Amino acid sequence: MRYEEAMNLTDEKFRRLTGVKKATFIKMVAILQEAHTIKKARGGRPNKISLEDILLMSLEYLRECRTYFHIAGSYGLSESYAYKLIRWTEDTLIKSGAFSLPGKKALYGDTLE
Repeated sequence: MRYEEAMNLTDEKFRRLTGVKKATFIKMVAILQEAHTIKKARGGRPNKISLEDILLMSLEYLRECRTYFHIAGSYGLSESYAYKLIRWTEDTLIKSGAFSLPGKKALYGDTLE
């Protein structure tokens, strides 16, 4: 499913598909857009798919545990290019610091020593 189709879904179905709310998705796209602008300021070829589709592809990989082979086939890319885009997306979002998961202590409470 591409970005245009996914945004037509209800908020509940969008969250079920991607694992994040639409507002969070839009924040992620803004972070990726900023990083993409910096990256492409030095030049280079344009991406074959939009940033929204790249993020959707990355969330699909994380949520469904699909292989790069299957994701690449769905988006009309090579397997190595899909890997490269997903890694870039993950690294960019982690570096931004805007999104984080709780640590083990927060998840397990006081049971850890």
